[in-house]
Amino acid sequence: MTDKYVVVGAGLFGSVFAYEASKRGYNVEVIEKRNHVGGNIYTEDIEGIQVHKYGAHIFHTKMENVWDYINKFAKFNNYVNSPIANYKGEIYNLPFNMNTFNKLWGVITPDEAQKKIEEQRNKIYFEEKPRNLEEQAISLVGTDIYEKLIKGYTEKQWGKPASELPSFIIRRIPVRFTYNNNYFNDPFQGIPVGGYTGIINCMLKSDLINVKTGTDFLINMKSKISEDTKVIFTGMIDQFFDYRLGALEYRSLKFDTEVLNMNDYQGNAVVNYTDSETPYTRVIEHKHFDLKNNSSNGKTVITHEYPSEWHRGDDPYYPINDKKNKILYSRYVELAQKEAPNVIFGGRLGQYRYYNMDQTIMAALQVVKREFGE
Repeated sequence: MTDKYVVVGAGLFGSVFAYEASKRGYNVEVIEKRNHVGGNIYTEDIEGIQVHKYGAHIFHTKMENVWDYINKFAKFNNYVNSPIANYKGEIYNLPFNMNTFNKLWGVITPDEAQKKIEEQRNKIYFEEKPRNLEEQAISLVGTDIYEKLIKGYTEKQWGKPASELPSFIIRRIPVRFTYNNNYFNDPFQGIPVGGYTGIINCMLKSDLINVKTGTDFLINMKSKISEDTKVIFTGMIDQFFDYRLGALEYRSLKFDTEVLNMNDYQGNAVVNYTDSETPYTRVIEHKHFDLKNNSSNGKTVITHEYPSEWHRGDDPYYPINDKKNKILYSRYVELAQKEAPNVIFGGRLGQYRYYNMDQTIMAALQVVKREFGE
């Protein structure tokens, strides 16, 4: 029985666990390599605008219990995610819906749109089930949508031709035959008023929680952990073992954020650039996440987002969940069971899977339930 937990990583997973453990009377030490808490959902105030430092984060969920949980720590606005796509200066609504189809083909009714997509699907003959992302996308939405709104964006995102990417990446494409620009189907959606960092600060505000930022656990702390201390590790599971079995693969991102002397740069929070020539995948204008932000103060903050190849030392964002990496991850799980019985691996990096924020909370609460037998 441990009387202390060390949580490595002050992101959402680690902070939920730290909060729940402290609530039950346990001492918790939170160790964060970056110089701030919040992980990838960290937001900071720039020119009175809450800036999403590591990419746009819109909270959305179907799970009412998760929505109720996160609302204990912040008040949410009713922001609805309605991104648009820019293809060589042509503007299209996302997700693919009747507004998109009308702009592409001039169709007006759902029946006309469905017939157009079916007509394009039928022009491409597949001898067997789709073998790659390109064939999968065309089989779902036809050639026009694929060429203008999927191909270039996806190839930039993953750094490979779509014909070389596995089909499972794009098994389902949100297609709506209504004039509805709401990207998510989830009934609960919004942005926390005052930004996400306030949520994490609220979770970690306890006399039983000690937070150390700017501290690399693997360099400074790992060897000092005693046998009666339990570790919640939200970093990379392969890095924990010094890549002994080889490195898992990721895609990384680079962000170029700037303050502009204007009221409004693009009229929308998120604009995806879907052609292959534009080097970035999207531009985020942060003030549009805040429904009450006064757009007449003469300042706005934008971020260009560039996908990049991941190398050791880069921030990992997207696990590459192909067969090879899944096998390697399972070998690391076996190694952890043998050599690190006092360590629980959690979050996107510890569990090597892509989590939305609501899934991250649920995964952390499941660990809490297993750990405390509730």
